[in-house]
Amino acid sequence: MGIVHHGTYISYFEVGRVEYMRRRGLDYNSWTELGIHLPVVEAHVRYRKTARFDEVLCVESRLTELTRVKVRFEYRLLRGGPGKEGELVAEGYTLLACVDDLHVPRRIPANADAILRGPELNSEVFPEVKATAAR
Repeated sequence: MGIVHHGTYISYFEVGRVEYMRRRGLDYNSWTELGIHLPVVEAHVRYRKTARFDEVLCVESRLTELTRVKVRFEYRLLRGGPGKEGELVAEGYTLLACVDDLHVPRRIPANADAILRGPELNSEVFPEVKATAAR
């Protein structure tokens, strides 16, 4: 049909969440090396407009809740690239739980808590992002 499958939107949210953490210095491998995992325990999507294949979409990700074992992110999926006033395609949230290798709930480490709540790192740390933005 030429449109994005409804289940794909959750994958877009995941890309936004992973990028949110990476821009604060927490890449996924850092978590797993510490024996920490953040599985999604709840997800919600509200579809506003149809996304089409090969369209440029931008995911806005925002941390909205951080407790001892839970992390909630909210997302807005916009038509158009970064820096453009985009049309809202979808919005939603995911709730994640912090667990160890045995899937037992675990407290989010204090240093990770501070980093997740903190600002993005200087763009100089991520030269590929700067190079892409310059094109």
